[in-house]
Amino acid sequence: MSKTIALSGTKNGIISITKIEEPYGEGSATVASIGISLSGNAAEPEWKVHIPLENVDEVIEALKQVK
Repeated sequence: MSKTIALSGTKNGIISITKIEEPYGEGSATVASIGISLSGNAAEPEWKVHIPLENVDEVIEALKQVK
């Protein structure tokens, strides 16, 4: 699963969201990877964060609160 969203306020920027299984090797927990690319290259974002799936709901609620 992956999704790309246009990054507001930029010409080519994107936010990419991808589910990655075993990102740190065999047996590591699945994460949601959120990347920011100002050039529009989802494969090589300038910034990224990995959020364990167990934390996704809480992170979504926190983002809703800051909105």
